[in-house]
Amino acid sequence: MQTVVHFDCIPSPLGGMVLASNGDALTGAWFAGQRHQPPIGPGWERHPGLPVLRRAAVQLAAYFAGERIAFDVPLAPVGTPFQRDVWRAISGVPCGATIAYRELAQRAGRPASIRAAGAATGRNPLSIFIPCHRIVGADGTLTGYAGGLARKRALLALERVALERVAGAATPVPRAAPVDALADAFI
Repeated sequence: MQTVVHFDCIPSPLGGMVLASNGDALTGAWFAGQRHQPPIGPGWERHPGLPVLRRAAVQLAAYFAGERIAFDVPLAPVGTPFQRDVWRAISGVPCGATIAYRELAQRAGRPASIRAAGAATGRNPLSIFIPCHRIVGADGTLTGYAGGLARKRALLALERVALERVAGAATPVPRAAPVDALADAFI
């Protein structure tokens, strides 16, 4: 029996995005044509009214408008145990901050697996929601992003502006849940 993937396509200032869900949680968020994006196939059903997909779309719109710096959509990325450890570690990098792949490997509990942590980062199925654009080279340069370096640069710039906006805002902008709270979101 084939599992149905519910999906929708949404616009963003950085190009179209494909959102995917298992019905209860977000399983994918890719920029159109992004490396490692699975092809939309016969097991995929377009379902723009699905609550989790609508919620993700609304939160992405607020993020791109600089009104949100974190998400509270339930996530269910599918990957190996090591990939999930890396993605969990990425989720702990605060908005506007960056860390190097070496530190990411350490945070994922495998300090000698820097290249493997980089490969797992590239396979992140939840762009922006698991903010892999915040991972940089050892010297701070922007390296590798499945959505393209121009998007990575734009996302980091957007977050800097959003944080400045939050600092001066009277109404708090939603912030990230603690990493431990995200642990149960990974399957």
